Amino acid sequence: MSGPGDAAARLTGRSVAEVRPLSGTLAEVALRGGPVVMVKRGDGPDAVRAEAAGLRWLAEAGALRVPRVHGEDGTWLVTERVRTGPADRETAARLGRGLAALHAAGAPAFGAPPPGGPRDAFIGAAPMRNSPDTDWPRWYAEQRVLPYLRRAVDDGTVRPAEARVVEAVCEQLPALAGPPEPPARLHGDLWNGNVLWGADGDAWLIDPAAHGGHRETDLAMLRLFGCPYLDDVLEAYQQAAPLADGWAARVGVHQLFPLLVHAVLFGRGYAEQAVETARAAVRH
Repeated sequence: MSGPGDAAARLTGRSVAEVRPLSGTLAEVALRGGPVVMVKRGDGPDAVRAEAAGLRWLAEAGALRVPRVHGEDGTWLVTERVRTGPADRETAARLGRGLAALHAAGAPAFGAPPPGGPRDAFIGAAPMRNSPDTDWPRWYAEQRVLPYLRRAVDDGTVRPAEARVVEAVCEQLPALAGPPEPPARLHGDLWNGNVLWGADGDAWLIDPAAHGGHRETDLAMLRLFGCPYLDDVLEAYQQAAPLADGWAARVGVHQLFPLLVHAVLFGRGYAEQAVETARAAVRH
């Protein structure tokens, strides 16, 4: 069976000096006479193609550093390795300005997948449908909240009475969503683990679930799972591209999507958090 070293050699055309496994699916591979690359095994051809297309789409915006894709074959993805360093306020401010520019690069529609990738992709290990729409509240409810809610109910992770609380948010989304905005180019899975603080002083984005969406969703996810110097990120973002009035009250609405994904993948604790977030969103 082909391993990360074989994949790196085949997809870069260079011989391999050393393979350093980091997990069951990820390895650092030193190319002979060349750089160290990251080699990742995907869960399936669509997952690998979607991630590669997402990285290229984000890079095309020229807004933030994104690892270069050296090659992919449907099973393996080979990308540039990022040397990491400590987080600091200056890098956080650059991240905020870069996210504003990335979002402003736009997308053809809400739910638009990256060019060259499959329509339907993944967020983590969860399938993620990309069905383009022009109406954000309708699209967000039908494509980002309700599919994961139904799966969580079927799995017994969310109780039927709790599901009605989330469904109430979906019904009220036209009133809760704030002013209409054009589709933004989203990273799509922007938790702190997918932001690398580079030794070069730049913030890098990895492991996207890229698609067209609402820019507040990326920022809400970054807040949900914690981010160093988040206040500096948001301040720089606001200076570059001010958010619509009332954005802070909408954070929970945008967090429902990742919370329900995590409920599907990781269980009851996230389901409880999603339901309480939905209750708070309705109270606002």
